[in-house]
Amino acid sequence: MGLRVVLEVAPKRSFASAIDWPGWSRGAKTADEAVEALLAYAPRYAKIAKRAKVAFFPPATMRGVEILERQKGGGGTEFGVPSSTARAESEPIPARELTRLVSLLEASWAAFDSAARKAEGTALTLGPRGGGRQVPKMVEHVREAESAYVHQLGTKASGQEIGELRRSFIEALRLLSAGEELPAPNKVKKPWGLRYAIRRSAWHALDHAWEIEDRSRG
Repeated sequence: MGLRVVLEVAPKRSFASAIDWPGWSRGAKTADEAVEALLAYAPRYAKIAKRAKVAFFPPATMRGVEILERQKGGGGTEFGVPSSTARAESEPIPARELTRLVSLLEASWAAFDSAARKAEGTALTLGPRGGGRQVPKMVEHVREAESAYVHQLGTKASGQEIGELRRSFIEALRLLSAGEELPAPNKVKKPWGLRYAIRRSAWHALDHAWEIEDRSRG
């Protein structure tokens, strides 16, 4: 089986996401360019898989890529976020697979934390128009996003510190995967599916981890 990839295509931006490898998702102007970017990031993602202790053998060329789905992207896609749930993500998650996915998610979180610590006190390079968050604001941005992700799973977090948010997120994943009730449900109208929630959180953490690494180099 090849690398299973879902495409999200909008007029000005596209995303390619490796559906079995949460966090490994890259955007570009076109779908083909997004897949090329995805493969180009395989060596960086390999470090995440190694941290998670998960065997990782990415394809060397486009011939090893299996396009599962091509979705129509929307405003979120154009903004720079892989924001559509794939049909394949409706599949139940067996316990062993959930363990693997959570290990990759935690490795993605750890990669962001490590990048932020290493860049503490460093002035990150700015974009061509002077844009771009500095590390403290990026850390707070990621914390706020993870709070929103917990909410989108249909539960209330035990606290708002980043560690508490992550523990609440994983607890919700395990309970929902097992078909059990959440201890503190909320009233979110359209809760996210588990596979997409994991992919989204891992992508966000890694996207900013790699941004910090790149902008720290000058």
